[in-house]
Amino acid sequence: MYKGKDISIGGQMIGPGHPTFIIAEAGVNHNGNLGTAIELVKEAKRCNADCVKFQTFKADQVAVSNAPKASYQLKTTDPNESQVEMLKNLELPSEGYRKLIQFSKEQGIILISTPYNEDDIDFLDELGIQAFKLASMHAVEPNIIKHVAKKGKPLILSTGMATLSELEEAVNTFREVGNNQLVLLQCTTNYPSRLEDANLLAMETMRDAFDIMVGYSDHTQNDTACIASVALGATVIEKHFTLDKKLSGPDQSTSYEPEEFSRLVEGIRNAEKVLGSASKEPCEVEKINALGMRRSIVSNKDISAGTKIVKTMLAFKRPATGLSPKFYDYVVGKKTKKEILANSQIQLSDLE
Repeated sequence: MYKGKDISIGGQMIGPGHPTFIIAEAGVNHNGNLGTAIELVKEAKRCNADCVKFQTFKADQVAVSNAPKASYQLKTTDPNESQVEMLKNLELPSEGYRKLIQFSKEQGIILISTPYNEDDIDFLDELGIQAFKLASMHAVEPNIIKHVAKKGKPLILSTGMATLSELEEAVNTFREVGNNQLVLLQCTTNYPSRLEDANLLAMETMRDAFDIMVGYSDHTQNDTACIASVALGATVIEKHFTLDKKLSGPDQSTSYEPEEFSRLVEGIRNAEKVLGSASKEPCEVEKINALGMRRSIVSNKDISAGTKIVKTMLAFKRPATGLSPKFYDYVVGKKTKKEILANSQIQLSDLE
Protein backbone atom coordinates (compact mmCIF):
# COMPACT_ATOMS: atom_id res chain seq x y z
CA MET A 1 0.00 0.00 0.00
CA TYR A 2 1.38 3.40 -1.04
CA LYS A 3 1.84 5.63 2.01
CA GLY A 4 3.20 8.78 0.39
CA LYS A 5 1.53 12.02 -0.61
CA ASP A 6 -0.77 12.56 -3.56
CA ILE A 7 0.52 14.41 -6.62
CA SER A 8 -1.16 17.32 -8.39
CA ILE A 9 -0.84 17.83 -12.15
CA GLY A 10 -2.67 20.82 -13.50
CA GLY A 11 -4.83 20.92 -10.39
CA GLN A 12 -5.88 17.28 -10.81
CA MET A 13 -5.00 15.05 -7.89
CA ILE A 14 -3.31 11.73 -8.59
CA GLY A 15 -3.10 8.96 -6.03
CA PRO A 16 -5.07 6.19 -4.31
CA GLY A 17 -8.67 7.28 -3.81
CA HIS A 18 -8.61 9.67 -6.77
CA PRO A 19 -9.87 8.93 -10.30
CA THR A 20 -7.29 7.25 -12.52
CA PHE A 21 -5.29 9.84 -14.49
CA ILE A 22 -5.85 8.82 -18.13
CA ILE A 23 -3.27 9.91 -20.70
CA ALA A 24 -3.95 9.89 -24.44
CA GLU A 25 -0.46 9.29 -25.82
CA ALA A 26 -0.62 11.21 -29.09
CA GLY A 27 3.17 10.95 -29.32
CA VAL A 28 4.24 11.54 -32.91
CA ASN A 29 0.91 10.61 -34.47
CA HIS A 30 0.61 14.18 -35.78
CA ASN A 31 3.28 13.31 -38.39
CA GLY A 32 4.90 16.71 -37.91
CA ASN A 33 1.70 18.59 -38.74
CA LEU A 34 0.56 21.17 -36.17
CA GLY A 35 -3.02 21.09 -37.44
CA THR A 36 -3.16 17.34 -36.85
CA ALA A 37 -1.64 17.81 -33.40
CA ILE A 38 -4.35 20.34 -32.52
CA GLU A 39 -7.00 17.91 -33.75
CA LEU A 40 -5.48 15.22 -31.51
CA VAL A 41 -5.83 17.54 -28.51
CA LYS A 42 -9.44 18.26 -29.42
CA GLU A 43 -10.31 14.59 -29.87
CA ALA A 44 -8.53 13.55 -26.67
CA LYS A 45 -10.68 16.02 -24.77
CA ARG A 46 -13.82 14.75 -26.50
CA CYS A 47 -12.87 11.20 -25.44
CA ASN A 48 -12.70 12.41 -21.81
CA ALA A 49 -8.97 11.82 -21.42
CA ASP A 50 -7.45 13.79 -18.54
CA CYS A 51 -4.25 14.47 -20.40
CA VAL A 52 -2.80 14.42 -23.91
CA LYS A 53 0.89 13.70 -24.35
CA PHE A 54 3.32 14.44 -27.15
CA GLN A 55 7.05 13.88 -27.72
CA THR A 56 9.53 16.74 -27.91
CA PHE A 57 12.78 16.15 -29.79
CA LYS A 58 15.13 17.11 -32.59
CA ALA A 59 15.78 14.15 -34.86
CA ASP A 60 19.54 14.66 -35.17
CA GLN A 61 19.82 14.67 -31.38
CA VAL A 62 17.93 11.40 -30.94
CA ALA A 63 19.85 8.97 -33.15
CA VAL A 64 23.06 8.78 -35.18
CA SER A 65 22.68 9.02 -38.93
CA ASN A 66 22.97 5.28 -39.55
CA ALA A 67 20.90 4.13 -36.55
CA PRO A 68 18.62 1.25 -37.57
CA LYS A 69 14.91 1.36 -36.96
CA ALA A 70 13.29 -0.76 -34.31
CA SER A 71 11.78 -3.97 -35.64
CA TYR A 72 8.21 -2.70 -35.25
CA GLN A 73 9.14 0.52 -37.08
CA LEU A 74 10.42 -1.50 -40.03
CA LYS A 75 6.97 -3.03 -40.29
CA THR A 76 4.99 0.20 -39.97
CA THR A 77 7.16 2.59 -42.02
CA ASP A 78 9.35 2.53 -45.14
CA PRO A 79 12.15 0.03 -44.35
CA ASN A 80 14.48 1.87 -46.74
CA GLU A 81 14.16 5.08 -44.72
CA SER A 82 16.66 5.62 -41.87
CA GLN A 83 15.48 6.23 -38.31
CA VAL A 84 16.73 9.82 -38.44
CA GLU A 85 14.86 10.45 -41.69
CA MET A 86 11.72 9.03 -40.15
CA LEU A 87 12.12 11.16 -37.01
CA LYS A 88 12.66 14.35 -39.03
CA ASN A 89 9.25 13.85 -40.57
CA LEU A 90 7.77 13.52 -37.09
CA GLU A 91 9.22 16.69 -35.53
CA LEU A 92 6.98 19.54 -34.49
CA PRO A 93 8.41 23.07 -34.79
CA SER A 94 9.24 24.67 -31.45
CA GLU A 95 6.55 27.32 -31.85
CA GLY A 96 4.03 24.55 -32.32
CA TYR A 97 4.31 23.53 -28.68
CA ARG A 98 3.38 27.01 -27.49
CA LYS A 99 0.24 26.88 -29.60
CA LEU A 100 -0.56 23.35 -28.44
CA ILE A 101 -0.23 24.27 -24.78
CA GLN A 102 -2.43 27.32 -25.23
CA PHE A 103 -5.01 25.32 -27.18
CA SER A 104 -5.07 22.58 -24.55
CA LYS A 105 -5.76 25.19 -21.87
CA GLU A 106 -8.66 26.50 -23.91
CA GLN A 107 -9.97 22.95 -24.33
CA GLY A 108 -9.62 22.18 -20.63
CA ILE A 109 -7.22 19.25 -20.99
CA ILE A 110 -3.74 18.88 -19.51
CA LEU A 111 -0.85 18.67 -21.98
CA ILE A 112 2.48 17.08 -21.15
CA SER A 113 5.34 15.84 -23.31
CA THR A 114 8.29 13.46 -23.35
CA PRO A 115 11.62 15.27 -23.77
CA TYR A 116 14.61 13.39 -25.16
CA ASN A 117 17.51 15.39 -23.73
CA GLU A 118 18.33 18.22 -21.31
CA ASP A 119 17.66 20.94 -23.91
CA ASP A 120 14.19 19.51 -24.50
CA ILE A 121 13.58 19.45 -20.74
CA ASP A 122 14.61 23.10 -20.40
CA PHE A 123 12.46 24.08 -23.38
CA LEU A 124 9.34 22.42 -21.99
CA ASP A 125 9.97 23.82 -18.53
CA GLU A 126 10.23 27.35 -19.93
CA LEU A 127 6.89 26.81 -21.68
CA GLY A 128 5.33 26.06 -18.32
CA ILE A 129 4.67 22.37 -18.87
CA GLN A 130 2.94 21.05 -15.74
CA ALA A 131 4.63 17.64 -15.59
CA PHE A 132 7.15 15.53 -17.45
CA LYS A 133 6.82 12.06 -18.90
CA LEU A 134 10.01 10.12 -19.52
CA ALA A 135 10.12 7.08 -21.78
CA SER A 136 11.37 3.65 -20.75
CA MET A 137 14.79 4.31 -22.28
CA HIS A 138 15.29 7.13 -19.76
CA ALA A 139 14.93 4.77 -16.78
CA VAL A 140 18.64 3.97 -17.04
CA GLU A 141 19.78 7.55 -17.73
CA PRO A 142 20.41 9.16 -14.31
CA ASN A 143 21.55 12.50 -15.72
CA ILE A 144 18.23 12.97 -17.53
CA ILE A 145 16.23 11.86 -14.48
CA LYS A 146 18.16 14.25 -12.24
CA HIS A 147 17.73 17.14 -14.68
CA VAL A 148 13.96 16.60 -14.70
CA ALA A 149 13.83 16.21 -10.92
CA LYS A 150 15.51 19.58 -10.41
CA LYS A 151 12.62 21.29 -12.19
CA GLY A 152 10.49 20.48 -9.14
CA LYS A 153 7.60 19.14 -11.20
CA PRO A 154 5.92 15.71 -11.23
CA LEU A 155 7.48 12.98 -13.34
CA ILE A 156 5.75 9.95 -14.84
CA LEU A 157 8.36 7.36 -15.81
CA SER A 158 7.77 4.28 -17.95
CA THR A 159 9.74 1.21 -16.89
CA GLY A 160 9.87 -1.05 -19.96
CA MET A 161 13.05 -3.15 -20.29
CA ALA A 162 14.12 -2.19 -16.73
CA THR A 163 14.99 -4.45 -13.81
CA LEU A 164 14.01 -3.71 -10.22
CA SER A 165 17.60 -2.82 -9.34
CA GLU A 166 17.79 -0.38 -12.26
CA LEU A 167 14.58 1.23 -11.10
CA GLU A 168 15.90 1.50 -7.56
CA GLU A 169 18.75 3.61 -8.90
CA ALA A 170 16.33 5.71 -10.96
CA VAL A 171 14.02 6.34 -8.00
CA ASN A 172 16.92 7.22 -5.69
CA THR A 173 18.36 9.58 -8.30
CA PHE A 174 15.06 11.41 -8.61
CA ARG A 175 14.51 11.64 -4.86
CA GLU A 176 18.06 12.75 -4.06
CA VAL A 177 17.28 16.30 -5.19
CA GLY A 178 14.28 16.46 -2.85
CA ASN A 179 11.56 15.78 -5.42
CA ASN A 180 9.14 12.99 -4.49
CA GLN A 181 6.53 13.61 -7.20
CA LEU A 182 7.18 10.41 -9.11
CA VAL A 183 4.95 7.75 -10.69
CA LEU A 184 6.36 4.52 -12.17
CA LEU A 185 4.44 2.93 -15.04
CA GLN A 186 4.65 -0.79 -15.71
CA CYS A 187 5.30 -1.06 -19.44
CA THR A 188 6.25 -3.66 -22.04
CA THR A 189 8.51 -2.22 -24.72
CA ASN A 190 7.05 -3.86 -27.80
CA TYR A 191 4.48 -2.52 -30.27
CA PRO A 192 2.04 -4.17 -30.12
CA SER A 193 2.72 -6.23 -27.02
CA ARG A 194 1.13 -9.53 -26.00
CA LEU A 195 -1.29 -9.78 -23.12
CA GLU A 196 0.90 -12.42 -21.49
CA ASP A 197 3.81 -9.95 -21.44
CA ALA A 198 1.90 -7.20 -19.59
CA ASN A 199 3.08 -8.49 -16.17
CA LEU A 200 0.76 -6.20 -14.23
CA LEU A 201 1.70 -7.65 -10.85
CA ALA A 202 5.05 -5.89 -11.24
CA MET A 203 3.16 -2.71 -10.34
CA GLU A 204 2.64 -4.07 -6.84
CA THR A 205 6.30 -5.06 -6.61
CA MET A 206 7.46 -1.56 -7.53
CA ARG A 207 4.92 0.11 -5.24
CA ASP A 208 5.94 -1.97 -2.25
CA ALA A 209 9.68 -1.88 -2.95
CA PHE A 210 9.89 1.91 -3.23
CA ASP A 211 6.70 3.12 -1.52
CA ILE A 212 5.83 4.81 -4.78
CA MET A 213 2.78 5.54 -6.87
CA VAL A 214 2.38 3.20 -9.84
CA GLY A 215 0.43 2.96 -13.07
CA TYR A 216 0.47 1.29 -16.45
CA SER A 217 1.49 2.26 -19.99
CA ASP A 218 -0.29 -0.06 -22.41
CA HIS A 219 0.79 -1.38 -25.80
CA THR A 220 -1.64 -4.29 -26.06
CA GLN A 221 -4.50 -4.33 -28.53
CA ASN A 222 -7.54 -4.40 -26.22
CA ASP A 223 -8.80 -2.96 -22.94
CA THR A 224 -8.12 -5.95 -20.70
CA ALA A 225 -4.75 -4.95 -19.26
CA CYS A 226 -5.80 -1.35 -18.60
CA ILE A 227 -8.96 -2.37 -16.76
CA ALA A 228 -7.09 -5.02 -14.76
CA SER A 229 -4.37 -2.54 -13.82
CA VAL A 230 -6.96 -0.20 -12.33
CA ALA A 231 -8.16 -3.04 -10.13
CA LEU A 232 -4.55 -3.56 -9.01
CA GLY A 233 -4.13 0.08 -8.00
CA ALA A 234 -2.90 1.91 -11.09
CA THR A 235 -3.13 5.66 -10.51
CA VAL A 236 -2.13 6.54 -14.10
CA ILE A 237 -3.04 4.84 -17.39
CA GLU A 238 -1.40 5.70 -20.70
CA LYS A 239 -2.56 4.47 -24.11
CA HIS A 240 -1.42 5.45 -27.63
CA PHE A 241 -3.96 7.63 -29.42
CA THR A 242 -4.49 8.44 -33.11
CA LEU A 243 -7.06 10.03 -35.35
CA ASP A 244 -6.83 7.15 -37.82
CA LYS A 245 -4.88 3.87 -37.64
CA LYS A 246 -4.41 4.00 -41.42
CA LEU A 247 -2.32 7.18 -41.33
CA SER A 248 1.39 6.85 -42.02
CA GLY A 249 3.76 6.71 -39.07
CA PRO A 250 5.40 4.17 -36.76
CA ASP A 251 2.76 4.16 -34.00
CA GLN A 252 -0.53 4.72 -35.84
CA SER A 253 -1.55 1.10 -36.38
CA THR A 254 -1.08 0.14 -32.72
CA SER A 255 -2.87 3.22 -31.35
CA TYR A 256 -6.51 3.62 -30.37
CA GLU A 257 -8.82 5.69 -32.53
CA PRO A 258 -11.25 8.08 -30.76
CA GLU A 259 -14.12 5.59 -30.59
CA GLU A 260 -11.85 2.96 -29.03
CA PHE A 261 -10.32 5.43 -26.61
CA SER A 262 -13.75 6.64 -25.48
CA ARG A 263 -14.70 3.03 -24.80
CA LEU A 264 -11.51 2.56 -22.77
CA VAL A 265 -12.15 5.66 -20.67
CA GLU A 266 -15.69 4.50 -19.98
CA GLY A 267 -14.38 1.06 -19.04
CA ILE A 268 -11.86 2.54 -16.60
CA ARG A 269 -14.48 4.76 -14.98
CA ASN A 270 -16.82 1.78 -14.64
CA ALA A 271 -14.00 -0.27 -13.12
CA GLU A 272 -13.50 2.49 -10.54
CA LYS A 273 -17.19 2.37 -9.72
CA VAL A 274 -17.26 -1.37 -9.13
CA LEU A 275 -14.11 -1.22 -6.98
CA GLY A 276 -15.87 1.00 -4.47
CA SER A 277 -14.08 1.22 -1.14
CA ALA A 278 -12.27 -1.18 1.17
CA SER A 279 -15.04 -0.83 3.74
CA LYS A 280 -17.17 -3.98 3.99
CA GLU A 281 -20.68 -2.82 4.77
CA PRO A 282 -24.01 -2.90 2.93
CA CYS A 283 -24.76 -0.12 0.49
CA GLU A 284 -27.96 1.88 0.94
CA VAL A 285 -30.05 -0.22 -1.40
CA GLU A 286 -28.91 -3.41 0.38
CA LYS A 287 -30.09 -1.99 3.69
CA ILE A 288 -33.53 -1.57 2.15
CA ASN A 289 -33.45 -4.98 0.47
CA ALA A 290 -32.29 -6.72 3.65
CA LEU A 291 -35.76 -6.45 5.17
CA GLY A 292 -37.26 -8.42 2.32
CA MET A 293 -34.38 -10.82 1.68
CA ARG A 294 -33.33 -11.82 5.19
CA ARG A 295 -35.48 -13.98 7.47
CA SER A 296 -37.07 -14.07 10.91
CA ILE A 297 -37.84 -16.91 13.32
CA VAL A 298 -41.43 -18.10 12.75
CA SER A 299 -43.70 -20.86 14.07
CA ASN A 300 -44.39 -23.61 11.60
CA LYS A 301 -47.40 -24.89 13.61
CA ASP A 302 -49.86 -23.64 16.24
CA ILE A 303 -48.10 -23.49 19.63
CA SER A 304 -50.23 -23.45 22.78
CA ALA A 305 -49.50 -21.16 25.75
CA GLY A 306 -47.11 -22.74 28.29
CA THR A 307 -45.50 -24.98 25.68
CA LYS A 308 -41.77 -25.60 25.76
CA ILE A 309 -40.47 -24.75 22.30
CA VAL A 310 -38.53 -27.42 20.42
CA LYS A 311 -36.72 -27.16 17.09
CA THR A 312 -39.50 -28.80 15.08
CA MET A 313 -41.84 -25.94 15.99
CA LEU A 314 -39.65 -23.32 14.31
CA ALA A 315 -38.63 -22.22 10.82
CA PHE A 316 -36.88 -19.25 9.17
CA LYS A 317 -38.98 -17.20 6.75
CA ARG A 318 -38.95 -13.76 5.15
CA PRO A 319 -39.24 -10.85 5.88
CA ALA A 320 -36.63 -9.83 8.45
CA THR A 321 -39.07 -7.75 10.52
CA GLY A 322 -39.13 -10.15 13.45
CA LEU A 323 -36.64 -11.95 15.65
CA SER A 324 -33.37 -12.67 13.86
CA PRO A 325 -32.29 -16.29 13.26
CA LYS A 326 -29.20 -15.56 15.34
CA PHE A 327 -31.50 -15.88 18.42
CA TYR A 328 -32.60 -19.40 17.41
CA ASP A 329 -30.67 -21.16 20.21
CA TYR A 330 -32.10 -18.69 22.71
CA VAL A 331 -35.69 -19.38 21.63
CA VAL A 332 -35.39 -23.19 21.68
CA GLY A 333 -36.21 -24.43 25.18
CA LYS A 334 -38.20 -21.37 26.23
CA LYS A 335 -41.88 -21.63 27.28
CA THR A 336 -44.56 -19.60 25.53
CA LYS A 337 -46.51 -17.02 27.51
CA LYS A 338 -49.42 -17.13 25.07
CA GLU A 339 -50.68 -19.03 22.08
CA ILE A 340 -48.69 -18.54 18.86
CA LEU A 341 -50.45 -19.31 15.61
CA ALA A 342 -48.75 -21.17 12.78
CA ASN A 343 -46.64 -19.08 10.41
CA SER A 344 -46.32 -16.23 12.92
CA GLN A 345 -43.09 -14.41 13.74
CA ILE A 346 -41.76 -15.25 17.19
CA GLN A 347 -41.34 -12.20 19.43
CA LEU A 348 -39.38 -12.01 22.68
CA SER A 349 -42.60 -10.88 24.36
CA ASP A 350 -44.12 -14.28 23.46
CA LEU A 351 -41.65 -16.07 25.70
CA GLU A 352 -41.32 -16.47 29.45
